Amino acid sequence: MTSTPRSGRGRDEQAVLLVAGLADLAVTTISSAVGTLQGLLRRSDGPELARDAQHDLMVRGRIALDRYAAAPPAYLEVLAQHALARRTASGGDV
Repeated sequence: MTSTPRSGRGRDEQAVLLVAGLADLAVTTISSAVGTLQGLLRRSDGPELARDAQHDLMVRGRIALDRYAAAPPAYLEVLAQHALARRTASGGDV
């Protein structure tokens, strides 16, 4: 393997090789995805598979929203609720 000089031509060549490599990776990925999609379309349980995928995506979306959007409950408030529940369960004064 020869080393490329650090001149402008070497950088141009590196850029061209990088773009060509990325294009090849994109074509390979897309063709693989198309093959997978064709295989899925040939299945007899396609509509059921699509419903399951939609359900899974909705569950993942709910989990993501709950993780990032909701603030965790106040710790002292949770402890107070547990203490109140214990007093109520044991028949103590509230």
